[in-house]
Amino acid sequence: MRGMPKFGSVAAYLKAVPPAQRALLKKVRQTIRAAAPKATEVISYGMPGYKHHGMLVYFAAFKHHCSLFGVGARLMEKHKQALAPFKKSKGTIQFTVEQPLPLALVKQLVQARVAENEAKR
Repeated sequence: MRGMPKFGSVAAYLKAVPPAQRALLKKVRQTIRAAAPKATEVISYGMPGYKHHGMLVYFAAFKHHCSLFGVGARLMEKHKQALAPFKKSKGTIQFTVEQPLPLALVKQLVQARVAENEAKR
């Protein structure tokens, strides 16, 4: 959602997102928070992000899709088959309301990112 104002919270960001995308991203948010309960929710680069010993993932809404950022090449390769239906680039996964990213997969990706960040400590 380029050209959007700066947001002070994830709730404020979601409020500005169109309703169908908002409903989808609220589910993504709940899944991330459940998968990484110790993570801190932030607005970074103008989008919702989650930190736990470094950045975990971000999500954002755009005109025709939503994206999950920060997954990383290793996890993208590991989950190649599950991610096959989605447009991908450099650790980013694009999805739509019509073709949402499975929440079970979001959970796996976030938990793996938590493990990666904790291993770096």
